[in-house]
Amino acid sequence: MEKDRDVWISSGPCGQRPVLVRGIGRKPVYGFFLCMAVVSILLFGCERSRDLPEEPEENVYSIYCLTTNMTKMTGVDYAAEGEDLTSLVWELYDQLLNVPADVDAKSPFSTRTELQRIQWESNVLYLYFDVNYTMMNASHEILCRAALTKTLTQISGVEYINIYTGEQPLMDNQGNPVGMLSAGDFVDSISDVNAFEKSELTLYFADETGEYLVEERREVIHSMNTSMERMIVEQLLEGPETAGYRATIPAETKLLNISVTDNVCYLNFDSGFLSSRLEVKDEISLYSMINSLTQLTTVNRVQFSVNGSPMVMFRDTISLNALFEQNMDYVKGE
Repeated sequence: MEKDRDVWISSGPCGQRPVLVRGIGRKPVYGFFLCMAVVSILLFGCERSRDLPEEPEENVYSIYCLTTNMTKMTGVDYAAEGEDLTSLVWELYDQLLNVPADVDAKSPFSTRTELQRIQWESNVLYLYFDVNYTMMNASHEILCRAALTKTLTQISGVEYINIYTGEQPLMDNQGNPVGMLSAGDFVDSISDVNAFEKSELTLYFADETGEYLVEERREVIHSMNTSMERMIVEQLLEGPETAGYRATIPAETKLLNISVTDNVCYLNFDSGFLSSRLEVKDEISLYSMINSLTQLTTVNRVQFSVNGSPMVMFRDTISLNALFEQNMDYVKGE
């Protein structure tokens, strides 16, 4: 009588070890089907293993920057080293500020903006910036707001952010607190947030000596509801981006009002405009604005006032009670 035999069945393409099936020698038909069943199970398991999705890489975040044409936000992958919430916030914020040179993107932030401290309560991350954050023009600030929100709410435990400047809540253009922000409040395309356009500006800042003007060309995106005249002054208030150039207007200066009538641009500043703490000649401070504004076809002359009055001596040297015209003699190399 034929004895039962033990049979080893190879599992085939998965590369697992062979499977031992006992006692199939006397019943070849049943043994055959048993073998086929075992092989099918092994092959099915092998197929399932091939179909499983790859595990996502841990601690990889999208750092939301601006595309070089400044029309959209783009996510740049970054593998973070920090593990706890606090270290991750500071690490990702540093990446927002310092976009690698080999990445085809730009930081949404001005280098003058400083995040002073953070606080986390429940699912809300509070970000406390210095007052330089409020010096950004409205459209630029919206981009920073969006980049911060979409980047930092990727951190586990952070569903909202709340921005403070100088220990005060961030306010919108209507003077209302912006409040809590979530990633869903923003879209990647700037044109979908509001009507925005890109413009190239010619701005004049002081050279390293503070005695001459130097030209800086800058591409900016801005709301179509914002006048080019206001945009130019706000960009001058933000200061130069070129190394070695000097600011010509104290950063704390507030532009109270701006208007254009009959090709005259009327600028009304608060008293911070009269500050002399910058090591720049008085004429250079004024003509940085005059020469920048008169690049526009809408402006031929500029009238300054402080708190609504033009009857002011600018730093005790220049009367503002006049209409100023472009003077390129102050530009270096002209």
